[in-house]
Amino acid sequence: MIKYIMKLTEEHLKPVRAQVYDQVGDQVWYQVWDQVRDQVYRQVYGQVRDQVRDQVMDQVRYQVAVQVDDQVYYEID
Repeated sequence: MIKYIMKLTEEHLKPVRAQVYDQVGDQVWYQVWDQVRDQVYRQVYGQVRDQVRDQVMDQVRYQVAVQVDDQVYYEID
């Protein structure tokens, strides 16, 4: 009788156990995915931001240098 009840309980708990495993697995997967996604986003965003800032600053420096050179050249003439 006890074996029958234990077997019945085990059979009844199999879907519950599978559902718990699925939920825990999904939860862990989403946590890991969120962390990896955030980390990759920060790295890529940081690199792109730095590259764009460097390019813009190089262009600004060049334009300022050209304007200053032109201004100095015309003032000398």
